[in-house]
Amino acid sequence: MIQSMTGFGKASIQLATKKITVELKSLNSKGLDLNVRMPSVYREMELGLRNQISQQLERGKIDFSLYIEVTGEETSTKVNAPIVRAYMAQMREILPEADATELMKMAVRMPDALKTERDDIDEEEWNQIQLVINEALVNIGQFRKDEGISLENEFKLRIENIRNLMNQTLALDPERIQNIKDRLSTAISELQTAVDTNRFEQELIYYLEKLDITEEKVRLTNHLDYFLETLNGNEANGRKLGFISQEIGREINTMGSKSNHAGMQKLVVQMKDELEKIKEQVLNVL
Repeated sequence: MIQSMTGFGKASIQLATKKITVELKSLNSKGLDLNVRMPSVYREMELGLRNQISQQLERGKIDFSLYIEVTGEETSTKVNAPIVRAYMAQMREILPEADATELMKMAVRMPDALKTERDDIDEEEWNQIQLVINEALVNIGQFRKDEGISLENEFKLRIENIRNLMNQTLALDPERIQNIKDRLSTAISELQTAVDTNRFEQELIYYLEKLDITEEKVRLTNHLDYFLETLNGNEANGRKLGFISQEIGREINTMGSKSNHAGMQKLVVQMKDELEKIKEQVLNVL
């Protein structure tokens, strides 16, 4: 079953003093383009996190965000008391009439008045965060599968449309062949010269063989069947579907160049239009 590269997954958990939220967004990309946003205190876990995400999501332009919302009385930022006192003493010399409250307000705005202590990662807390990450990965994976079902239905519709248009094209082939014969016969008769009938028949057969689209019909049918076979496979393979689409396009183009018939060329244009819709969506397949 195919999966889409487009997806979204979110999960959160409420701990004693903070709320943990994880968001994953994914768009189509030729490879894996992973952007990780997380608080600096957890940066040492980033490499393992990247490996975890890449193994499960494989491809896509992926944005991972880890948000920490403090909901309890917890802070890692503290007032640097000695520095604040020193600032206040200096400003008191400059502004002896200012009261302590005003001096304090000015002092805490000065450089180094506040200090942030780096906390070590709490193993139990990270285990809880890991559960949230796993849940978000499951959610985005399900989103991709659901989108994949929609893509699969779209592909099957377009492939069936191409097959029907191909059959309509083949139905016009006898008329095309007869038109070619009539035009050549008319051209020969207008020359008003003697023509070797056998030689004319041989040349006509040679000419019609060059315009024959039987081989293109067989190859196009095989490519359409192979596309559906790949679509129904156990592995999502967007690149393979893209390659098969290119082969389908080659056969349709050859049919168009050989057709030499207005009705058939119109059908070929419609086949190309259906194929372009497939190619646009194939870019979203994992």
